[in-house]
Amino acid sequence: MAFGQTAAKAAAGAAPAGKKKILFDTDIGSDIDNAIALTYLLAQPQCELLGITTVSGEPVKRAEMASSICRAAARPDIPIFPGAAEPLVGAQRQPLVPQYAAMGGHSHETRFPEGEAVEFMRRTIRAHPGEITLLAVGPMTNVALLFRTDPEIPRLLKEVVLMCGKFGAKKISWGETEWNATCDPEATAIVYRSAPPALRSYGLDVTIQVTMAREEVAKRFSRDSRLRLVLDFAQVWFAKQDKIYFHDPLAAVNVFVPEVCGMERGTVTVDLKEGPEKGRTLWQPDAGGRQAVAATVDAGRFFTEYFSVFGD
Repeated sequence: MAFGQTAAKAAAGAAPAGKKKILFDTDIGSDIDNAIALTYLLAQPQCELLGITTVSGEPVKRAEMASSICRAAARPDIPIFPGAAEPLVGAQRQPLVPQYAAMGGHSHETRFPEGEAVEFMRRTIRAHPGEITLLAVGPMTNVALLFRTDPEIPRLLKEVVLMCGKFGAKKISWGETEWNATCDPEATAIVYRSAPPALRSYGLDVTIQVTMAREEVAKRFSRDSRLRLVLDFAQVWFAKQDKIYFHDPLAAVNVFVPEVCGMERGTVTVDLKEGPEKGRTLWQPDAGGRQAVAATVDAGRFFTEYFSVFGD
């Protein structure tokens, strides 16, 4: 089936009863957690993955990585669209895709419809008003372009779920900014200003509490063929790290099991002043606030839920 036909089928087709319709926006290929999140979505029986859009430097290579994971999960039908390669303003902070070096002989699609990611998202959401969860776990460029292109889209989404920002008052060694938010601060500000009340953010202060050491990752991921592919990509990550932080998978799991994290309502604004903290997310708790952010996490429950879809 041609890619355009596949995309049209995803946009128009109905998900099986009880499944959640998901659009997944990702900078897969930078940190390994994007690949771990995508593998979970493909294995989650309650997920109807309508499409994948990639964002940040070398988006076609990122699309190829996503394709290899889809094929490993026996889902080559998932539409994949390379999205924005550059932030709205300023220089690209992650121009390359380090984990692409581990692609090796893994089977993947080599041709993608370029320049159509935002329109694919827009068309798919309009085909399913009030039904789609937009799960974004990379820089917010694609999402901001979507919201700017069609300002009605935020109200047509069921919910927006982000791995973005840092919201806790406690200082952490990673600093006061979060990578996805600071890679494109202007886009991050647009998303938080435009998004509907059904927006949930899983920030760095919570996601860094969900980790797994290299040895445990190797043991658990080797039990399933889909995760073994991710383990290949993870070798690039492990060349410089001795553990994995499950930032993006935490957001993905909470789409289906929201009890994993305790949430707090309030309002998010983004610091756009030039300087080292540009892109810092400013959090104001408010029971009647427009957004919700993760305040606590049950790491044990997360790992139970994550691996349960692989029969582990």
